[in-house]
Amino acid sequence: MANKNRFYVVWQGLNPGIYSSWEECLLQVKGVQGAKYKGFATREEAEVAFSGGAPTFQRKSPSAQQAKILPSDINSAIAVDASCLGNPGKMEYRGVWAADGGVIFNVGPFDDGTNNVGEFLAIVHALAWLEKNGMNCTIYSDSRNAMLWVEKGVCKTKLARTGRNDKIFELISRAENWLRTHPFRAKIVKWDTKAWGEVPADFGRK
Repeated sequence: MANKNRFYVVWQGLNPGIYSSWEECLLQVKGVQGAKYKGFATREEAEVAFSGGAPTFQRKSPSAQQAKILPSDINSAIAVDASCLGNPGKMEYRGVWAADGGVIFNVGPFDDGTNNVGEFLAIVHALAWLEKNGMNCTIYSDSRNAMLWVEKGVCKTKLARTGRNDKIFELISRAENWLRTHPFRAKIVKWDTKAWGEVPADFGRK
């Protein structure tokens, strides 16, 4: 599950700057209260963003965003979510650190997708990312369907091929293959929207 970002800007962390790998970026922000960082596809984009300072739309931590009792492992968990404008429609998905909304990966958008497919891909992407980085932490998702599909190892979508969504079906095939060939699993938990508010990876497009 490839990450399109190649450069990472750290505005607030141990050593603010531009880093050429997620691993280097992670060393600067992991465990840092109020860390602000974001991935970019090109160094030019990263340099412009770094010189402009941290974006004002940086997501607030759930503790500041909602006066509710959150999961005890929130500070070391990943949250995933998907967005789909239409059904089918333009779909994308992402994973963030649940504590502060710091983006780990953001994939898409793709034409003619569905929200459930995006949710499934997001969970598998998070699993693959954790294994690649030698980590194991809770993954929070607000989609029961996607969690069940991951458990079964099959994306049971009824999405029809349109010619414009070939990339989505390629990602589905890769995700299913990863589940078949990788025994690694992390704890996947249903995010309780009623009790905790919107999942931290929410795109805010409702």
